[in-house]
Amino acid sequence: MSLTLLQSFLFPPPPSFFITAMSVISFASLTYSGFLEARGKHLQYSKFSDSKSREIKVSSKTGMLILYTPAFLAGVASFALFPSEGLRFLLLSSALTIHFFKRDFEVLFIHKYSGTMVLHSVVAIFLCYFISTVTMIYAQHLTQGFPEPPIDLKYLGVALFLVGIIGNFYHHYLLSKLRGKGEKEYKIPKGGLFNLVICPHYLFEILGFVGVSFISQALYPFAFTLGTTFYLLGRSYATRNWYISKFQDFPKDVKAMIPFVF
Repeated sequence: MSLTLLQSFLFPPPPSFFITAMSVISFASLTYSGFLEARGKHLQYSKFSDSKSREIKVSSKTGMLILYTPAFLAGVASFALFPSEGLRFLLLSSALTIHFFKRDFEVLFIHKYSGTMVLHSVVAIFLCYFISTVTMIYAQHLTQGFPEPPIDLKYLGVALFLVGIIGNFYHHYLLSKLRGKGEKEYKIPKGGLFNLVICPHYLFEILGFVGVSFISQALYPFAFTLGTTFYLLGRSYATRNWYISKFQDFPKDVKAMIPFVF
């Protein structure tokens, strides 16, 4: 991709070593984590939680709230810290706040849990979400005073974000309906895009973050979104292999995350 093309839809990189370093670190660490997931070295949550591990654990519900709540509060705080930063900043902060509010809402009222989370995985994921949210907000703040990119993607970004968050919520809801009251065992998901891929909620999460990147049009959100994409590709690949190992009747034509492709 040529520099001229990048300049047509990205704000100029701010003179900030922190933002530049975080762009590289987020992309590299998330991509490497996705590679480890595909190789079988998982963050210890959901179906990959090791019940035999002697490490410190918390309940899955408590762990999930720890993951998402600080990032949600960072989004809320941004409205007070930067009250007059323009429409693009308002849309970005709103999208991030809504994203993590939805996560907390699902933890409290939608998801059904059957296990625990290893504390060090909770800390790692919480830091990733919180630091990335704060960095996106700060990176957007630093675009103040720069001319707008020639190609305006923010309204397309809002549309993609809404499709992503609605699709993600719908498939999380379908997952929650798999278990009856008191049931803890896993089942093969059905309905929606689960008939095509085993992790459609990941696909819609990526779409939501692409929307956030388009709203922002700053470098860091694109770096984070690309790294997240590689991480979720690795996690979905591992998830598909897990279902194949646990269920003899798992349909072989169901892909990991991208219908008909992967």
